[in-house]
Amino acid sequence: MTVTAAQVAHCGSVSALSLGLPISTAIPVAKGTLPKAAVVGRTPISAKLKQRLTNDIESITLLSLMRAANTGLELGRLIPEVLVIGLKLTGKAGSVPVEVIELIASQRKSGIVFACVREVPFEGGTREECAFAVRRAQPGRAGHMPNYQVYTGEWLPAGECQLEIAGGTIDELWMSLCSQTILGTPEVADLDARITRHAQIAKLEADIDKLARDHQRAKNPAQRNELYAKLHKAKTQLAQLREG
Repeated sequence: MTVTAAQVAHCGSVSALSLGLPISTAIPVAKGTLPKAAVVGRTPISAKLKQRLTNDIESITLLSLMRAANTGLELGRLIPEVLVIGLKLTGKAGSVPVEVIELIASQRKSGIVFACVREVPFEGGTREECAFAVRRAQPGRAGHMPNYQVYTGEWLPAGECQLEIAGGTIDELWMSLCSQTILGTPEVADLDARITRHAQIAKLEADIDKLARDHQRAKNPAQRNELYAKLHKAKTQLAQLREG
């Protein structure tokens, strides 16, 4: 049966189709709802995480399932499929629910893009926003146990959030979706190096902001000079990273 736009699963207004994904990958509305108990499975979880699931997550919805058969891509060697799961946040959740994403993604071999959806005040009313998140191994040395991290993108108006099917295999598709989430581009070349550079830039920007504020508040001349030197060094490092 062909799935129409009115019959696909939604998380708020966000669906596979609103994200720009092919209708062949969209999940029918009748099969989209994922009970919280089902995503937890048999994994023991802390009382704090259970509370977050209850208080911060309004609903969990499977929006899209991307496989070789419905994307035209070749089979992957590492990733069998990629899911897009919508997390509708309650008014109590102000940020991406990293612990919940870690719980869900750590139990599955599939690549998962999480579309987090929230309502926020805007110009006297409210608007719906969406932010993507993925859990992937941090860049590291070959042969070492991988450390996983949840990476999040920026909050955008829900109608502006898009995902692109790119690459020749499901493995490359997953890498591209990670790149789209973290870096805002579908390119997969040198992904680990680009993620590392992105993290270094973000840290330097935060350091510069703090150093600038500390320098403004400092009264002691020696302390001001020391902070200025650190600030100048951080700005130089940031300029070099951006140029590279």
